[in-house]
Amino acid sequence: MRWKTPLFILLVLLTTGALVIATQSTVLSQDKGIESLKQTGLAFRSVAKKVSPAVVFIKVEKEVSTLNTPQFFSPFGSPFDDEFFRHFFGEPPRERSPQRSPRKRQEVGQGSGFLTTPDGYILTNNHVVGDSDRVYVQMLDGREYQAEIIGVDPGSDLAVIKIDDSDLPFLRLGNSGKMEVGDWVLAVGNPFGLSHTLTAGVVSAKGRSGIGLSDYEDFIQTDAAINPGNSGGPLVNLEGEVIGINTAIFSRSGGYMGIGFAIPIDMAKDVRDQLIEHGEVRRGRLGIYIQNITQDLADSFELDNVEGILITQVVEKSPAEDAGLQRGDIVLEIDGDKVVNVANFRNRVSLTPPGSNVNLTISRDGVNKDVKVRIGKLDSSSLSQNQQESEFSKLGFSLHQLTPELADRYGYENEKGVLISNVEGGSFAYRAGLKSGDLILQINRQAVATVEEAIKRLQNGAGKVILLLVRRGDSALYVTLKAE
Repeated sequence: MRWKTPLFILLVLLTTGALVIATQSTVLSQDKGIESLKQTGLAFRSVAKKVSPAVVFIKVEKEVSTLNTPQFFSPFGSPFDDEFFRHFFGEPPRERSPQRSPRKRQEVGQGSGFLTTPDGYILTNNHVVGDSDRVYVQMLDGREYQAEIIGVDPGSDLAVIKIDDSDLPFLRLGNSGKMEVGDWVLAVGNPFGLSHTLTAGVVSAKGRSGIGLSDYEDFIQTDAAINPGNSGGPLVNLEGEVIGINTAIFSRSGGYMGIGFAIPIDMAKDVRDQLIEHGEVRRGRLGIYIQNITQDLADSFELDNVEGILITQVVEKSPAEDAGLQRGDIVLEIDGDKVVNVANFRNRVSLTPPGSNVNLTISRDGVNKDVKVRIGKLDSSSLSQNQQESEFSKLGFSLHQLTPELADRYGYENEKGVLISNVEGGSFAYRAGLKSGDLILQINRQAVATVEEAIKRLQNGAGKVILLLVRRGDSALYVTLKAE
C-alpha cells in the first residue's frame, strides 16, 4: 500500500499547480481588463483635448414685452393651488385683471456650438439663437466675442453664427452614415452653464423621426448624457470628428434620463453650406402626399417586402404630376438608394437643390419602372401637409400633428386632436390660458384630427370668439380665444 503515498503527493502537486496556473490566468485577465479600461480612458482624454478648444459657450439676450398679469386673483389664496384639486378639476378659470401697460424685460438663454472653419463660422441649434437680439460666444481659453447670426433654419433646428477672427480651432466633420448602433460617441457642451463638459456613451439608435422636435427629423439617439445647455454642441466619434449636433433629450423631469437626440452631421452639412451661401435653406419639392408601407399595405399591393413609401395624392401642377407620378405608386428608390421610410425620403428631397433631376424607381401595378423628376422649389405657396407645423403669429401659438411618439409622451394615446407645440408669452393664446402640450380636441364644437382641419376651422373663426375644447393631462376644459 506504500505506492499510494507517492501517488497522493503527485496528485496534490498537480492540483496545486493547476490552482496556481488558474490564479495566474485570472490575474492576467484582470490586468488585461484594467489595461483595456485605461486605454479607453486615454482615448476619451485625447478626444477631449482635441475637441474642447473648438466648442463654444453661447449666451443669448432678447428683449420681450410682457403684460405682467398674474394668473389667478384671490386675497386668501385658492384651493386650486393644491395639486390634488388640479388633478381632479383641472386649471381654474382665469379672472380678469386690471389693465396693465406692457413692460419690457430682458430674457437670457444659453447653449453650445462649435467652430467648423478657422475663420469663425459656428454651427449650433436654431432654438439656441434663432429668436435672440444679441449673441455672445465664449471659448475655452476665455476669449469672448459678439457673434453675427448668418442664417437660421427652423425646419431642421439648425443655425450658423459667425465671430470676427481668424486662425481659430475648428472641428472636422465626419460621416454620420457610417456610424452604427453600439459605436462609442462623446458629447461636449455646456450643460447648466458648466463650461466644456464631456460625457461618453454609445449610439443607441439611428433614423429616429416622428418625435415632433422639428419638421425634418432623422435623429441619432444616444445615451451619452445630454442636459439643458448641451443644445448645439457636437457629438463626436473616437477620432474627434463631429457626427451629430446635440439637440434634445427625452425627459419626464427636465434632466438626463438616458435618451438624447442629435441631428446627423450628414444633414447638417448641407444646411450649413446653404445658410452660409444664401442665408436660408432652399428646399426641394415634389408635390406628393406619402405614407409608410405597412405589412397590410404590402399584402394589398402584392409586394414581396415591406419597403418603400406609398403615394396617396399628387398635387396638381406639381413636379410630380409633370413627371407622371400617380396615386398608388410605390417609391422604392431615389437615385439608386433604397427608400427606407417617409422621413428618410422627405429629408432627401428637401435637401435636393431645386432644378435638379432625380431618378425614382417606382412600383405600379406590380411592375417596376424608372421615372425622372425635376425637383421644384418649396416656398410659401407650395406648402403641403408635410409642413405639419403651422404658426399663428396673431394668436400666438403653434400646432403640430399628434404622432404616436408625441401621444405616448403626453399621455394622449387614445385621443385624436392636434398638439399645441408652443405658446408665445404675452400673446392672446397665453392670456386665454393655453399651454404647450395642450391637445385641441374640438374647435367651435367640431372635432379636429389634423393640423389642416384645425387651420381651416381657425380661419373660419377669424374675428369671432373661437371655442376650443382642450385636453390637458387627465382633464379637459373649454377655452375661448379671440384676437382683439
